[in-house]
Amino acid sequence: MTVESTAARKPRRSKRVSAAKKPQSSEPQLVQLLTPGGERVQHPEYEIDLTPDELRGLLRDMVLTRRFDAEATALQRQGELGLWASLLGQEAAQIGSGRALRDDDYVFPTYREHGVAWCRGVDPTNLLGMFRGVNHGGWDPTTNNFHLYTIVIGSQTLHATGYAMGVAKDGADSAVIAYFGDGASSQGDVAEAFTFSAVYNAPVVFFCQNNQWAISEPTERQTRVPLYQRAQGFGFPGVRVDGNDVLACLAVTRSALERARRGEGPTLVEAFTYRMGAHTTSDDPTKYRHDDERAAWEAKDPILRLRTYLEREGHADEAFFGALDEESDALARRVREAVRAMPDPDRMAIFENVYADGHALVDEERAQFATYQASFAEEGN
Repeated sequence: MTVESTAARKPRRSKRVSAAKKPQSSEPQLVQLLTPGGERVQHPEYEIDLTPDELRGLLRDMVLTRRFDAEATALQRQGELGLWASLLGQEAAQIGSGRALRDDDYVFPTYREHGVAWCRGVDPTNLLGMFRGVNHGGWDPTTNNFHLYTIVIGSQTLHATGYAMGVAKDGADSAVIAYFGDGASSQGDVAEAFTFSAVYNAPVVFFCQNNQWAISEPTERQTRVPLYQRAQGFGFPGVRVDGNDVLACLAVTRSALERARRGEGPTLVEAFTYRMGAHTTSDDPTKYRHDDERAAWEAKDPILRLRTYLEREGHADEAFFGALDEESDALARRVREAVRAMPDPDRMAIFENVYADGHALVDEERAQFATYQASFAEEGN
């Protein structure tokens, strides 16, 4: 029997693995304590017992954060801000995890953690100063244990890991949390942070807000397995939580932080949520995703589900919701007035401090830009 005939009797296998075929992996497990319909459910590993006042407080945090975010988006459209990164739809992930922190814990955010900033006591107007271009972050990180916003994608995970290693060497029992998105999970900085945190058993929680879209790239372009399962390869646990369930986000993050404080090392939390708006105000999501996708996630709205639960259990009445609406309006007015009272950015400041002793090319560019700016004043006359 020839080799050819033997081969003919056996089914041929493709030498190339199809890119569409994903490796075998366990089915993603989603921690959920409050369903999209506002029904309270139990979980064997994560449970939380909150008072009605605490539950109302979580709703208040989410409502006020959403109102502030909407006002910031409007201000950018009106030309008062240069850019804005909206958190619409991610309120539960941020408020739940933010309220799980102790005062002595330290936060390393990206540029979208407005809800976490709220939980840490950072004045919303300080956030807007940076997006207006009048400062590089208008708050002292040591005052609120909340680091300045990080624009470089993924780098803050390394900062958080190094800080957490220092915390461990100091013998403190505080913990560190680093926020990043699903797109940042593809960055080398994040992989390096995972490696160092695991090897040095750093007390850090990596909180990934998987909002389904890394600008215009869907999650399936980022990974072949659920993001939380990546932690296994680095030697520490990962968990996926319903990112639109503020109770689950609070319970899971609190558990991960307590684990870090006990000296048991890092945890990866994947908050499975959705970015309802654009990546930033310079983005148009209608170019790469469908309306029916957003509609499906609107039915899982984090604020609506908690409000439904509070109403069903009799923990909140119309007086509470009315007062909350008034507080939201007052916050919006304060933010709007504060931003409009801010000075205009110094457009020429970009040319300063580039070189210690000056540079001919920078001087030439400065002069060209000054002429360009002056042309608008001439046209106005």
